[in-house]
Order: sequence, then C-alpha cells, then structure tokens
Amino acid sequence: MPTYRFRRFDDVIGIDPAAWDALTNGQVCVSHAFLAALEATGCVGAGTGWLPRHATLWEGPQLVAAMPLYEKHHSYGEYVFDWAWAEAYARHGLAYYPKWLAAVPFTPVPGMRLLGRDTTSRKALLQATLASAEESGLSSLHVLFPTETEAGWMREAGLLIRQGVQFHWFNAGYRDFNDFLGSLNHEKRKKIRQDRRHAAAHSLTFRWLDGTTANAADWAFFHRCYAATYALHRSTPYLGAPFFTQLASRAPHSVRLLLAEREGKPVASAFFLCDGEALYGRYWGATEHLPFLHFELCYYRAIDYCIGHRLSRFEGGAQGEHKLARGLQPVVTRSAHWIREPRWRDAVDRFLAQETAGIDFYLDELTERSPFRASRRTAPE
Repeated sequence: MPTYRFRRFDDVIGIDPAAWDALTNGQVCVSHAFLAALEATGCVGAGTGWLPRHATLWEGPQLVAAMPLYEKHHSYGEYVFDWAWAEAYARHGLAYYPKWLAAVPFTPVPGMRLLGRDTTSRKALLQATLASAEESGLSSLHVLFPTETEAGWMREAGLLIRQGVQFHWFNAGYRDFNDFLGSLNHEKRKKIRQDRRHAAAHSLTFRWLDGTTANAADWAFFHRCYAATYALHRSTPYLGAPFFTQLASRAPHSVRLLLAEREGKPVASAFFLCDGEALYGRYWGATEHLPFLHFELCYYRAIDYCIGHRLSRFEGGAQGEHKLARGLQPVVTRSAHWIREPRWRDAVDRFLAQETAGIDFYLDELTERSPFRASRRTAPE
C-alpha cells in the first residue's frame, strides 16, 4: 500500500492550483479558482464562521487527494439543515459548534468531495479525515452533497447518510426547445408557452456573457440584482461583488451571466456556473417587478442554452417544487454525518430513518406528477 501523509491547509491559495485541479475531474465548484476566489474576497475566513482547513493527502511531494474542509461556527450557507441538532446539543449543555464541514460554501451543487487521483487515495483521505476529526475533539463531521459512490464509502466507514431532493433537467438529445416541449404532457406544455408569452410581453432582449465578455459594469449590475433579491427576503447576501469579478478573472469559462435588457439598458440578470457537462443555476434578480421573467431567465433560457450547447443537464439549485412543472425532475441528493457522542449518533440515526421514509414517499408522489408524456419520460442519471 502507498505511504500517505495527511495535512490540513488554512487556505487553498497555499496549494498549487494545477495540482489541486488535476484531482477535480473538471468540476467547477471544487476547482481551485472557485475556492480561492471565496478566500481572496473574504467570503470565507476570519469573521465569517467558515474557517478553511482543507484536508489533503500526499505521497512524497505529490498531492494525491484533497477535500474542501472548513471549521464551521454556525450552520448558515449549507442547504442541509442541522439547526435542530445544534439546539438539542445546547439544551443538554454540549457544544455543537465548532464542527467540521466538508462542502462547497453557499453552493448546493452535488459532486465529488473526495478529490483524488484514484479510488485508493480517495478512500485513504476519508479515513485520515475521520481520524483527524476524532483527535480534534469537535462534535461532528458533515460532508454535503457527495456523489452516490462517495456516500457509499462513507456509509461503510460508519457515517450516517441523509437524503434530500433537488430538481434537475436532463437533455434527452433534444433538437431545440420546441422538441423539449414536445416531450411534455399537454397541460405542462401549454403552461410553459403561456409563461413565455407573458415574459415576451415585456419586450426585452437577452444576452449571454462569460468571464471574457462580461465587463465591470455588467458584474456591478448583476450584484445589484443579486443583493436586491436577498433584500426582498429580508436577508443579506453571502457573496460580495468582488467574488464574482475574481471568479470571472480566475475561471472565465466557468461562469455565465444572462442579461435581460430594454432598449440596451439592463433590467434583470441571472448568474450560472458551467462546466463541460452541465449548467448550474445560482442567483438572479431584477431592478423592477416583471411577472414571469424569473421563469424565463432562470429556467427556460437555461434549458435552451443546454440544448444549444449540448450540455447533459441543468441543475436548478436547492428546493423548489415549482421546477417540476418546468420540466425539471426530482433527484436524490445525499449528505454524510459523523457524530462524536454515541447517544446523539443513535438519536440522529433514528431521526434519519424516519426522514428517509418521508423522502421516499415524497419522491413517489413527485414521480406521479411527472410533467412528461408517458412515452417520452426521461429518467435521471
């Protein structure tokens, strides 16, 4: 067996970008550029409750496995909710925070969390991280949105597996948007056409940009929209304006910005991440209330983009049953949890058993409400 050395880093910026990215299989959300942009612009780090403690595995001088890991002092920005667990700890005089969190901050995009050159190194990193968590004295370790294969490894290692549901659109080789509409049942096809007619009544034009074509004014306008959306929900955005420009500079081909304009003046925008396989919906906003524009920018234009660029899927982000009616399909997401205290681990295990039964029932219900015609239904991969 190879001889590995485990090491934690307090910033990803201190790790060679090429060495890190060689382990990611091209996934944008765990790329060095994405994580470094978060650190460089202060979205994570001192004062945020997200302290980078990235786990790495080395064979001699070579980086062979890595995982984005944080010492977390709250549960904001995770999209897998464990507030009730923290409250139960506190009621019994125990400290839930800080905890270990292996995740992409503020980004519920499923994908590899154990980055590595091969299965052996990835499994070894998991074992080394668990041993480090044991030694640290912290309450728990949580791995959010790993792949199904990784979740299986984590289950074998004794972690508890939690399920969730997201909605993704899958490209069944559609020729164009009308071909996609043809796969839907009459009711949903009619509804989408109505939505698009209402959006078209605003007489807007649309432009897709990436990190090479979007300028400073475009990013400033987008962040104004992004902040306005959070303000409508009486909340504060996690990401500052510098993050988006930094990411666009570091990884220009991994970002997409969709602008809606009236007579050359932008009135709304949507931000996406993109890699060679998929488009990932993240944020949107508008400077005026324009009914149905959200559906047009965030779903229909995104689906059309995937068809035109032959991307395999569009991931619509966390939650949102309304996405089902827009042709997105329910998929199971996973998280893995190691709890130090045996009595709390047993209690969480019982809770997850009940929750999983509810998730299974929910998925069955969603399947019965599929928007696709029976002869053309596509199954999530």
